Amino acid sequence: MKRYLSLAIAGLFYAATSAQAAEPLVLQQVMKDLGKNMQIVTDGISREDWVLVEHTAHLVGEHPEAPMNEKVRIMAFMGSDMSKFKSFDGQTHEAAHEMAEAAKAKDGQKVISAFQKLQSGCLSCHQAFRPAFVEHFYGKSAN
Repeated sequence: MKRYLSLAIAGLFYAATSAQAAEPLVLQQVMKDLGKNMQIVTDGISREDWVLVEHTAHLVGEHPEAPMNEKVRIMAFMGSDMSKFKSFDGQTHEAAHEMAEAAKAKDGQKVISAFQKLQSGCLSCHQAFRPAFVEHFYGKSAN
């Protein structure tokens, strides 16, 4: 009887873990919002709407963080790569704030330079982590 109870508990634990793995992370919505904000910045740059660029750059640089329980799951997955992941996030914040300051000064060349740094940081992080991250948390290919 104990053996069946243990198997039942293990099965329930596995089902709960699997359901949690397929459940979208808050980070997924943060990334979607960042993507939308990057599109808004692109539009603002093309129209030289520096107020819009400044405002949206602050949204990018001060994006919400995942809740603590999600951070723990992410840190456990990242392991020793967590410092690299946090470094990319720091680059994002820094470039976004640099872009906001350049937009405030209405310096289009510096805005574009900061935007390029921001885009490069995003791309580098995505290339380094997205495939394994999506596979681990969602059980599917990132492509």
